[in-house]
Amino acid sequence: AYVGYVGLGAAVLQALERPAEVQAAQHLLQEHWELLANHTCLQGPALQRLIEGIIQAYKSGITLQGNTTSLGRWDYSGSFFFSISAITTIGYGNLSPSTAVGRIFCIVFALFGIPLNLVLLNEIGQLMLLGVQHCAHRLEEVFHWQNKASLLMKTCALVTGLLLFLLLPPLLFSDKEGWSYEEGFYYSFITLSTIGFGDYVIGMNPDRTYPSWYKNVISIWILFGMAWLALVIKFCIHLLE
Repeated sequence: AYVGYVGLGAAVLQALERPAEVQAAQHLLQEHWELLANHTCLQGPALQRLIEGIIQAYKSGITLQGNTTSLGRWDYSGSFFFSISAITTIGYGNLSPSTAVGRIFCIVFALFGIPLNLVLLNEIGQLMLLGVQHCAHRLEEVFHWQNKASLLMKTCALVTGLLLFLLLPPLLFSDKEGWSYEEGFYYSFITLSTIGFGDYVIGMNPDRTYPSWYKNVISIWILFGMAWLALVIKFCIHLLE
C-alpha cells in the first residue's frame, strides 16, 4: 500500500509538473540565446560565470538592487527564524550556513535542539488535549451530555485550529508577502507539516519592508501550529491503524 501510494503520487506529479518544467527550460534557453544574439559583446563562458555567481549569491541571501546589494537574512531576526526552522526540522533550504564553523555549530545546535523541540511540542499538545478534555467534562456536568460533549469539543478544537493555523494566516501572508491566498495556504501546510520545500519562505523579499514583530509572531505560530497538526496527524494514524 505504501509503495503503491508513493507510486501514484509520483505518476500524478509527473503528469502535472513535467510539462511546466519542459516549458520553463525551453523559455530559459530561448532567453539565453536571444541575449547573446542581441549583445554580441557578451561571451558565452563569461555570461555563464555571471549566472552562476548570481545563483550562488541568491542562495546566500544576497540580491542586486540597482548598484547596491541587499543584506539582512543573517540579522538577529533572520537568524532566529533560521534557528526555529532548523530545530523544528522544517529546513526550508533557502538559507544555510556558509562557513565551516557555522555548519559545525548548526550540527551541535540541532543535535540538542531537535529533542528539546520535540519535548516542547509534546507539552503543548498535551496542554491542548487537557484543555479540550476539561471543556468536555464541564459540558457533561452542566448539560449532562455523555459522548456528545467530547465529540463537540473535538470538533470545536479542529475548527479552531483550522482557522488559527491554516485558514487565517494566508490572509496575513497575502498582506505582508503579496502572495495569493492559495500560495499562503500552501506555505502554511508545508511549513507546519515540516515538509519545508523552501519555494515559499516569509520575510525574504528584498523589495518589501517587514515589521520587526513579523518573524517572531510567525515563529510562535509555527510552534503551536506544529503541535496542533501533530495531534491531527496522530488521529489520522489511529484511523489508518
